[in-house]
Amino acid sequence: MTMTAETVLETSLPGIRPFKKGKVRDVYDLGEHLLIVATDRISAFDVVIPTGIPQKGAVLTQLSAFWFGKLKGITPTHFISADIREIISLHPELKVHQSLLAGRSMLVAKGKVVPMECVVRGYLSGSGWKEYQKGQSVCGVKLPPGLKESAELPLPIFTPATKEESGHDINISEAEMAKRVGTELTQKLKTLSLAVYTMARDFARVRGILIADTKFEFAEVPDGKTIMLADEVLTPDSSRFWPVEGYKPGGPPPSFDKQFVRDYLESIHWDKNPPAPPLPEEIVRKTSEKYLQALKQLTGGK
Repeated sequence: MTMTAETVLETSLPGIRPFKKGKVRDVYDLGEHLLIVATDRISAFDVVIPTGIPQKGAVLTQLSAFWFGKLKGITPTHFISADIREIISLHPELKVHQSLLAGRSMLVAKGKVVPMECVVRGYLSGSGWKEYQKGQSVCGVKLPPGLKESAELPLPIFTPATKEESGHDINISEAEMAKRVGTELTQKLKTLSLAVYTMARDFARVRGILIADTKFEFAEVPDGKTIMLADEVLTPDSSRFWPVEGYKPGGPPPSFDKQFVRDYLESIHWDKNPPAPPLPEEIVRKTSEKYLQALKQLTGGK
């Protein structure tokens, strides 16, 4: 593993077969299961930043585990455990790596990932706001005229995107998604995505956080009949979290997510092409604090 001042930027588990390396997560093949290890890497504009965010991987893992537990009645998920003791009891070969894996690892079921980002928007922000300004629609969904930036939408909308292995994901219409993965699967994923978002939005609002938008990934289990929620879920990496207090439409609100990093990178006029610039110490510290605050408010934990 590669660590710098309380951050884990890379992992290596000798004797364990690597499966995939993502922008933030390193995934290992354990035969029947996969092990997802969340590092402290952070990406912005689909480029990995060279500076890590302390404790970020643990926040992503623990928050995902929290949500997976709450979603059992809404959708099947790939989640098995984030408790290192349970993980080692099922896979004793991981015991030698316990100190690295504790807190930042999830054991999950295998499945065939659907190559789509299932985005749900409850508020008008980011690329959705930019698209709305051009034609009062987002990903083919027509919206009322006169909406302000960060306004709450009358109803949450499903706005899928392609899942690119490198470079930027591309927003597409529901009809385009149906062409790519089929109408039946598209409708099923839309229904599940809206149900999960609505539950989480209502839960988070009571705890002082607005979930402006989020993206989900789904996988098909080997039997070919069941769809399960996969990857991370409802974290500051996959969602926009805004504080309820002081919220009003008309501009970008403060956030609990990596928008803080995006705003800094915009301010220095980075061209959004690799390599990304390193982050100043102050930005790193504040970002870590924002992630931890989101975890604390949503879970009620320390």
